[in-house]
Amino acid sequence: MAQLDQLIGALAQHGGEALVLQDGQKPALILKGTRRPIVNSALSAAQAARLVAEIAPASQRPSLASGKAVSFTYVSDGVTVAVDAPATGTVTITMAGENGSGTVAVPEQTAATQDAVGFSGTPRHMDQLFHLMVDAGASDLHMSSDAAPMLRVDGDLEPIPGASKLSADQVPALLKEITPAENWEEFERLNDTDFAYEISGLCRFRCNLFMDRKGPGGVFRVIPSKILTVDDLGLSGALRDLCLLNKGLVLVTGPTGSGKSTTLTALVDHINTIRTDHVITIEDPIEFVHEHRKCLINQREVGKHTEGFKQALRAALREDPDIVLVGEMRDLETVAIALETAETGHLVFGTLHTSSAISTVDRLIDQFPADQQEQIRVMLAESLKAIVAQVLCRKKEGGRVAALEVLMGIPAVSNLIREAKTFQLASIMQTGRKYGMITMNDALLKLVKDGVVEPKEAYMKALDKHNLITAFKSQEIPTDFLNNKEGEASA
Repeated sequence: MAQLDQLIGALAQHGGEALVLQDGQKPALILKGTRRPIVNSALSAAQAARLVAEIAPASQRPSLASGKAVSFTYVSDGVTVAVDAPATGTVTITMAGENGSGTVAVPEQTAATQDAVGFSGTPRHMDQLFHLMVDAGASDLHMSSDAAPMLRVDGDLEPIPGASKLSADQVPALLKEITPAENWEEFERLNDTDFAYEISGLCRFRCNLFMDRKGPGGVFRVIPSKILTVDDLGLSGALRDLCLLNKGLVLVTGPTGSGKSTTLTALVDHINTIRTDHVITIEDPIEFVHEHRKCLINQREVGKHTEGFKQALRAALREDPDIVLVGEMRDLETVAIALETAETGHLVFGTLHTSSAISTVDRLIDQFPADQQEQIRVMLAESLKAIVAQVLCRKKEGGRVAALEVLMGIPAVSNLIREAKTFQLASIMQTGRKYGMITMNDALLKLVKDGVVEPKEAYMKALDKHNLITAFKSQEIPTDFLNNKEGEASA
């Protein structure tokens, strides 16, 4: 039963001319030209918009979110009403057939009546988009000047049905209302900013604003309020054992949007259930929120609680940490401090935007000047406990699943890093299954053999495509998609 059904019942029972929903006012019936409130609490425009969206036909909901006026009929317990929700103004609901246009003179209008529904640049209308995004199961919302809002669903980007293009004037009006003042000032100064936004009862969103050649834009990622556990993600016993380490460096890597934050959050959540330690996280911005359980967890946000990663990481050494999570190891100095922290008896988790475990080792070392690289190799060889490189694949039945490549810091791996023979790490990974190691191709092959992902999807996500096809053929996995791909290319 929709929340408006009871109010529509009152409209029918009293023979009212209209039911009106006005921003900042109590829902009211218009009876013989007089406004009669029928609810004790005033509605915000956001609440009114959500009430209308709840009864609107599915085809009309995107129009509500994108600022278009909508009109439709609705049947409530045998009563048919006409709903008129203009782009700006008061929502009116009338008995169908009596005032068929849904237009009624509403008495006692006030200045508070404005933008009850629509896309006018207030947070309530961004909230409509966020609700639509979550309902669609999307991971990201993209807003760009001169383009319609778009959603990423199961890895694919698609426009919101019925949404119109946003002009370069509309976008900043929308973005500004959900952006903290200090972040808006940073955006105007640097043309980029990051922050988190939360809708109580829904979830948090990681927000990035940017400027391009057509004007301002923004990308918003859903951060689920429920933290996925190591069981939910199906993490191996070897990865769970990393949570028992007293010191060392554990890196989770992969391209943007590959689920690094989700994996790290699951590991920290596992630590929070099995250890009694002090955990410090340094993030930009804070994404998943951890509550104190067995551990004391302090979460610091770059720009809000600290100037930068390296400053916060250096300060963490004086804050009695047992475990430190570095949201992003962006520069040489941050990497150097993280290595020192791991060497001095702390467990450090971090992320890098690298595509494989082996390239992660090379990236870490190559960041440093040539005369320091030998020292860094020694430090990395001593402190590295694991590298988890991951990609997200589309599942057959919908949704996505991570394929994980794992390199464990066993003595043989440490020796190869120390001796600058990282090109031999691949053979160690292939023979190190008993230590929990697995190559990306083997991880993708397992997902295909288990029927979780299609062979073509695994092929598209693989770095070593040639050897993956060889593995497919040895396992008698169909590779017909290659012929289709070649045919499309020749066409």
